[in-house]
Amino acid sequence: MNPDLSSLRVAVLGAGKMGGILLQAFLKQQILTPEQLLATVAHPERAAVLSAQWGVEVSTDNLAVAEQADIILLGVKPFQIPDLIAQIRPALTPNKLLISFAASVKTGAIEEAAGIEIPVIRSMPNTPSMLGAGVSALCRGRFVSDAQMALAERIFETVGRTVIVDEKHMDAVTGLSASGPAFIYIILESLAEAGVKVGLPRDIATLLAAQTTFGSAKMVLETGYHPALLKDAVTTPAGCTIDGILELEEGGLRVTLIKAVMRAAQRAKELAAG
Repeated sequence: MNPDLSSLRVAVLGAGKMGGILLQAFLKQQILTPEQLLATVAHPERAAVLSAQWGVEVSTDNLAVAEQADIILLGVKPFQIPDLIAQIRPALTPNKLLISFAASVKTGAIEEAAGIEIPVIRSMPNTPSMLGAGVSALCRGRFVSDAQMALAERIFETVGRTVIVDEKHMDAVTGLSASGPAFIYIILESLAEAGVKVGLPRDIATLLAAQTTFGSAKMVLETGYHPALLKDAVTTPAGCTIDGILELEEGGLRVTLIKAVMRAAQRAKELAAG
């Protein structure tokens, strides 16, 4: 199914980091024209700069923009969501689709704030979306149709892969794929430091570490093999790799990473509880 977006107007309310990434991806991949896109930011000077940069109508008036849009992306910070919904509430109808990527804000809270039976989809993209290499988890509110879910998938596929999960899993998604890039960067940085330690120039060590990380992830995604199977293929008997793995196991890398994701997911849950 390839949902038709050609007749729809899409607004990004709060075109900050992630909102801006998505908007530019829509334009770059030509799934939406500049005429179909609208955006808002907090400051008029910033609106003028972005409007000139993107060729899209950018303003500071959330209500006016929401009135013109069929699909409204909520790009503000989680604590700003209640105020934003209050601002745009007069423009909301059951025919409009709200898509939020505010961490920890539940679909039910947005439905309640809107005060009507409006379709709400919650998403959790991550920062590699900037390069079209992101992953976004989507979950549906009570009033979302299959066609609307397909529209949301089409939108987020512009910046990478998508998965659909039950809302109860969104905190876990936050801990794994949203916080995960930071964990990977620490591993990557450590591998590069190790390269320097064993005599490589820093630029070469960083390139080797980054491309090795990228290639390893690509192997998992494209072969479909379990990471353990791919690891075993690298690990020859009495070779170098098994000695390195022994050090990783002794240092508790595996358990530490698991606990990092658990802690980040727990923090997301705490934020959701307010």
